[in-house]
Amino acid sequence: MRLAVVSPFLDRFHGTERCILEQIERFARDYQWRIHLYSQSVSGVNTQPPPSPSSEDSPGTIVWHKVPKLPGPHVFNFCFWFLMNSWQRYRYRRSRETQPDLVYSPGVNCLDADVIVVHIVFHAFYRRVRPELRLKAVPLHLWPLIIHRRMYYRLLMYLENKLYCDPAIHLIAVSSLLASQLKQYFQRQDVVVIPNAVDSSKFTSEARQLQRSLSRRSFSYSDSDFVLLLIGNDWKTKGLPALLKAVGKLHDLPLQVLVVGADDPGLYASLLSELKLRDTVRFERPDPDVLKFYAAADVYVAPSLEDSFNLPIIEAMSCALPVIASVFAGASELICDGETGYTLKDPQDDILLAHLIRKIYANSSLRVQIGHAATDFVRAHCGWDANVAATRQVLDQVLQQKQKR
Repeated sequence: MRLAVVSPFLDRFHGTERCILEQIERFARDYQWRIHLYSQSVSGVNTQPPPSPSSEDSPGTIVWHKVPKLPGPHVFNFCFWFLMNSWQRYRYRRSRETQPDLVYSPGVNCLDADVIVVHIVFHAFYRRVRPELRLKAVPLHLWPLIIHRRMYYRLLMYLENKLYCDPAIHLIAVSSLLASQLKQYFQRQDVVVIPNAVDSSKFTSEARQLQRSLSRRSFSYSDSDFVLLLIGNDWKTKGLPALLKAVGKLHDLPLQVLVVGADDPGLYASLLSELKLRDTVRFERPDPDVLKFYAAADVYVAPSLEDSFNLPIIEAMSCALPVIASVFAGASELICDGETGYTLKDPQDDILLAHLIRKIYANSSLRVQIGHAATDFVRAHCGWDANVAATRQVLDQVLQQKQKR
């Protein structure tokens, strides 16, 4: 199969993009598919430049067609990206007189996608953040930022209406939560749910323990420190305020908080001062070696306000870390409460969150039991081979239907 994959960028720092990389690597390696990747930037995967007009792409290769990027506000760059990826694909088809068998897109990146894998529904997201986007609710100097965000979200919602309501476009959701949102907002009842996965040969209890001492030393943690980990690029949505408030109720415990992501720590300076946590919380930028963060931690905490999946949840489970996750994170569907982790029905309930943290801290045998049960579950149900096989089945079925038209 010749598969065109359309995504603004791909790397191993972000959950959605990392999942697409895992899939296309296996499509190329295991099935010898020809992958044509249309992106503005790519890292973390071996790619080849587009073949010359006189040559053919080889089976099992990933060809990167670099799409130019427009400097400036994100909404304008997205519009430019949307037009340019379509133009590049059109130009390549005309020059080679060849068509991709299917166009595969994570989200609303083009009008001609055959299959879209949905990682977020912006209609649901906008409904939640709308009170924060009112101009009266923010200082005057933030108005340009708020106006920009409103423009960007409304553009994405317009594209969702146009694409997700089209029954000819097949949709894959990464969680049942997203599938229910697609049904609610677009009346799509034919959505296939294929949860994201984890490389259980890389994220293991053994690998975490082997790297633990070195990782903890690199972050200046002592043996007695009990480290809570949160990973994500939008810390407010990921539930950092609730986590900090919970830790603020546990000053009698030797807690440390490790927060990883591409967000602004300055936004939490006043809250850290109020809760007397300046020496307790450490902020780190993302790193391709994400295992070092799990190795340094004792518990993974994800009190997400809304999260279509939250890949670090199952990565932590695969590493035998106890996990506390909000039910508003899609990956929480994979947790059996009290057996393979703990779930929060209210992600802003910092009192219950503090209780669960204390419970896990006080019982080392419980930590081991929960961690091992989580690892066993992930190895049995959350591997990439199963994810890729299920995705391939959908793509094969769509291709068969397309060829019959």
